[in-house]
Amino acid sequence: MEYVRNTWYPVAFSSDITHSLTRRTVVEQHLALYRTRANEVVALEDLCPHRLLPLSMGRLLDDAVQCGYHGMTFDRSGKCIRIPGQQVVPPSARVKAFPVVENLGLVWVWPGDPARADKTKVFDLPQYHDPGWTTTHGDALHIRASYLSICDNLIDPSHVSFVHLSTIGSSASEDVPVKTEQRGNTVLAWRWILDAPPVPVVAKLGRFKGNVDRWHYYYLHAPSVAVIDFGSSEPGAIGPDGDRSRGMQLFSCHFITPVDGHNTVDHWMHMRNFAPGDRAMSESIKAEFRVAFSEDKTILEAIQHEEDRHGVNRRKVKLALDASAVRLHRVIEQLIAEETRPLPTNIHST
Repeated sequence: MEYVRNTWYPVAFSSDITHSLTRRTVVEQHLALYRTRANEVVALEDLCPHRLLPLSMGRLLDDAVQCGYHGMTFDRSGKCIRIPGQQVVPPSARVKAFPVVENLGLVWVWPGDPARADKTKVFDLPQYHDPGWTTTHGDALHIRASYLSICDNLIDPSHVSFVHLSTIGSSASEDVPVKTEQRGNTVLAWRWILDAPPVPVVAKLGRFKGNVDRWHYYYLHAPSVAVIDFGSSEPGAIGPDGDRSRGMQLFSCHFITPVDGHNTVDHWMHMRNFAPGDRAMSESIKAEFRVAFSEDKTILEAIQHEEDRHGVNRRKVKLALDASAVRLHRVIEQLIAEETRPLPTNIHST
């Protein structure tokens, strides 16, 4: 499977990386991750160059990694600094080190050309840093499906009317058309459902006594970051052209790690502009999302199973609601193609 490699991918929640070795995988690249005594995250190729034992099966000696087979020891740059019983260390005795940055409570790794890595380009959301918003980290959900299938799902508002009737969807939106557009490398799909009953998760909050206007704005930042802006307001209070922050607004954020062609990890969290700091509210919404994302997982894994069985021999029917996914795939294909172009002189490593 082809991937965009010159980009920042999330690989773990920051809280999960400590001063101990742990393995993560992104775009079929195994990484040995750890946090130094100075609290900086290191990502090395998880493979000793001697007998190919994963370095994550070794141990840390201060801030260096010792292979668990013959004791070869590597510093944070990937350079071998000791071979037991041997004075000379050959230049080939090293492993690849990957650029790392932390943001949004996540560890991000650049698996492509390190000369193109720019830490200022890591994905960010202003609301995460805004004291008027409350952020709750969710889970690292393992889904046995291609990341492209998951991204297709996260740019598709129409499925919530059928998959998520117990949480974030309702039948009132079944026939409401979805609009779509592209903004650079971001694909957006959205719709408003006017003067209709609130979805179950909103109804449980008890803020609205009757019908609401509600919206769904699905942003997919290629290749694999999704932010779903959804919320509700009193009918007529905001409208499709109004300021959504005046209503009850919630961001469902999905930071996708492509593991391989059949496995993906979804690091999800949510942000909201209401009930600031209310832990009970945070846990309640988190529980609702766990149910919703479990419903997605069941659907997506079943699709992957059938795709593996039928392969390219089974043609799929194209629908109008597929427009956003088609746009997304074109963006990703373009990004992959651009990686073969020469490095511009104004790009520098940070």
